[in-house]
Formats: sequence, structure tokens, C-alpha cells
Amino acid sequence: MIFRTLQNEIKSRLFKGKAILLFGPRQTGKSTLIHAILSAQEKSFLYLNGDEADVRDILSETTSTKLRNLVGPHTLVFIDEAQRIPGIGLTLKLFTDQIPEIQLIATGSSSFDLSNKVNEPLTGRKYAFHLYPMSFAEMVQHHGLLAEKRLLEQRLIYGSYPEIVTHPGAEIERLKLLAGSYLYQDILMLEQVKKPVLLEKLLKALALQIGSEVNYHELAQIVGADNKTVEKYIDLLEKSFVIFRLPALNRNVRNEIKKGKKIYFYDCGIRNAIINNFSSASQRTDIGALWENYVIAERRKYLAYNNMAVDAYFWRTSQQQEIDLIEESGDTIQAFEIKWNSHSKAKFPLTFRTNYPQALTHVVNPGNLEEFVGEGYK
Repeated sequence: MIFRTLQNEIKSRLFKGKAILLFGPRQTGKSTLIHAILSAQEKSFLYLNGDEADVRDILSETTSTKLRNLVGPHTLVFIDEAQRIPGIGLTLKLFTDQIPEIQLIATGSSSFDLSNKVNEPLTGRKYAFHLYPMSFAEMVQHHGLLAEKRLLEQRLIYGSYPEIVTHPGAEIERLKLLAGSYLYQDILMLEQVKKPVLLEKLLKALALQIGSEVNYHELAQIVGADNKTVEKYIDLLEKSFVIFRLPALNRNVRNEIKKGKKIYFYDCGIRNAIINNFSSASQRTDIGALWENYVIAERRKYLAYNNMAVDAYFWRTSQQQEIDLIEESGDTIQAFEIKWNSHSKAKFPLTFRTNYPQALTHVVNPGNLEEFVGEGYK
């Protein structure tokens, strides 16, 4: 098993009187991670899989008495695929309030489903974590910095899902299977998603626009839908960990765009599977956009796993001056230009430097990637 950064942090939260929730897309290794943590404990645990009908029946509309009988002598309870269980929020609340001596752990593959059901019932009663596809830092820890940097082109083409990185040579076949089940299974369970063909068109349009500013009206025209439907589907895709949005920084500086947004994929392999393009880096016209997507997604993992609260943006003016990534934390502003060619020089526009003189500027390329997404990991 490849060691996951969250493992020690989750272990440190055991038996602190709160439920532990682990969110993330399918196939990122949530169940594997929790099983590894629980297997190392000198205590038996009860495993309940929300995909099984009888488990859903037992845990739906239940009582504390029924739950006590179900738990029996166990002191650890692991509910997998918890989003499949109706009324799961109240069930988790019963566990934490009425059976406080047990440690409850639940995983869910769709944050829009599970977190909406548990946020209110579990206010103040939970530790919540998010697990992403394998991070650069996790892979460096697994087989070393030099080996992982040699595999950067592989990561840009095939991504970093556990099933992909552990099965070299079978990436394309497994990615196509993964992309289908991962992208649609949870989203299509919602009644509000009634047009899977429209969803597929939208995903392809977004995949072809990574690194570019997107416009909902233009997207609606491309896929043949109205603006509200496009915005709703994009929101669902973000909440299910397929994509994430990056808004434009605007501090009322003259000529800064006000409502721009970019959309990136959490995993480059999934993005490439959507457009069915697995060409090598040297043959691609989108390698710069792929590298930008990879770096920004890895930076997102890095900040999350290190518990760093940062607001992220891109910056652009109406004259098309642009900076790829801006991070704001308190009084600190950092600006990142992301270059695939390590010899490329980046210029930070005078307009930006004049209006944000305190900003720290960085150029991220394959040669120094570890400085921005590898620090702080042990």
C-alpha cells in the first residue's frame, strides 16, 4: 500500500469523542486507507457497506437501541459508502450522542450528498477529511523524488488515481472504465440530473477549455442548454470532486476582470479520458494547459493536507495580462506563473506589481515543482 498523507492525521483523531468523515471521489482509496488504519488498532471493528441493501435497511430510520444491538462488543464502527443510506445524518448523530464510547468512521464518495445530509445533524460532532487522487508528495515518499519527477509526463497523461499508478501498462483501459463509473454514478443518482448526454457534452467542453476562462453562456450554446442548467451541472461536478473552479481576483484595480472563472479537473488522466487523447507530451498542443492543471490541482492537495487556509484565484486584465495562480492568506499574496518549459522566463505584468507591490512572485516548472507541492510532508 502507498502510504497516504492523511493516515497519521486520522489516526490521531481516534477516540476523541467525534465522528470521523472521509470524503472524496470513488476509487481514491478511502476504504483502503480506513482499513489500513483500523487493522493497525488492537481492537475489533464492525464494517458496514452502504452499497448492501440489508445494511441500508438496518441503518435507515433506526433507534439507539437497534444500533447498540448492532454494534455489540465492537468499539470501532466503519460505515463505507455512507451516502447510499437514507437519513444517514441522523443515524450518525445517534451513534455519536447515544453510544459515545465507540469510534464512528464514515466514508462518502459524493460530498454534495453525504455532507449535505450530515452537516446540520453533526455540527460540532465530527472531524471531516478529503482524500484526493495520489499527490506528488505521496508518490515522492513512496519511491523517491527522482523517480517521481521522471514520471511527471506519465502523470500529465494518465493522472494519479491509485488504480492507475499501480498498474503501469494498463492505464488507458483502466482510465476509460474509471472515468465512466467515477464521473456519472453518483451524479446520475440525483433526480435533478435528467440528461446524461448533456452532462457528457458539458464535460467534454470543459475538458477542452482547461487553462482558459470559461463563459457559462458560451458553454450553454455549445451543449444546447440554458445557462442555469449549465451552472447547476457545473456545481454538481464540483461537489462530486470531478472539477473545481478558480475565480478571478478583483480588488477594484482598473481593468481587472470582475467575474471571470477557470475550471480545472482534479485529475489530468480523467480529463484526457473524457476527450480520448492519450498522446505523449511531445505530441500534444495542450501540454502547457495540462501542466497548469496538474500544478494547480497538486497545490490544492498540498494546501488541504497541510491544513493551510488559502483563497485561490487567477488574475487577468481586460488587456489580457494574466497570472496563472494567485493565493491570498491574511495579508500575504503569492503569485505563481506555471511554465512547462523550465527555461521559459515569466514576466509579472507591471499593472499587477504596481497594484500589489507586497505580492511574492514565483515561477513553477518541472525543475522546482517540489518546492511548491512537496514541502511539509514527512
